[in-house]
Amino acid sequence: MTQFRYFVAASTDGYIADENERLDWLMDFDGFAGQAESYDAFMQEIGAIAMGADTYSWMLNEVRDKWPYQGLPVWVFAHRELAAFPGADLTFVRGDVTEWAGDIARSANGKDVWVVGGGSLAGQFVDEGLLDEILLYSMPVLLGGGRPLFAMRGTAKLDPTYTREYPGGIRETRFMVKKTPGQDREY
Repeated sequence: MTQFRYFVAASTDGYIADENERLDWLMDFDGFAGQAESYDAFMQEIGAIAMGADTYSWMLNEVRDKWPYQGLPVWVFAHRELAAFPGADLTFVRGDVTEWAGDIARSANGKDVWVVGGGSLAGQFVDEGLLDEILLYSMPVLLGGGRPLFAMRGTAKLDPTYTREYPGGIRETRFMVKKTPGQDREY
């Protein structure tokens, strides 16, 4: 069964971007021992991507040469018109995540879906009982504000399934998101 998974790095105080919408602080940790292997293993399990409009806009500005998700269908949740990245397999959608979850899951062809940035989109998936797993990299830095890891209406209980320490104080923690009755689904 296709799962929706949020693979993300955040500051220790729970932010995925600083108050200026920048990720410079995160680049200080780029290339830590084990990072490439973990990311590559994760990507082998991914068949489609669900992405928020702000993350997509950031990528349009920052990734100029080659789209990093070649061969994967990317579903961009947007409430405004956005330019298409040349050569990318993009579908721009509007509306509730529940309206599109089935189509996104089917486009993954039996693999999982990566919910890529940001906290608002991930929060919507949690609120609707659609997020299955969180793969969180906690970075040893405090930002004091910015884009939260999750922006959601309700609460969710998590079941930790894996933890790994990396050099320099980086911690990977994986959580399964506990479902409430009625949140089970089949894709």
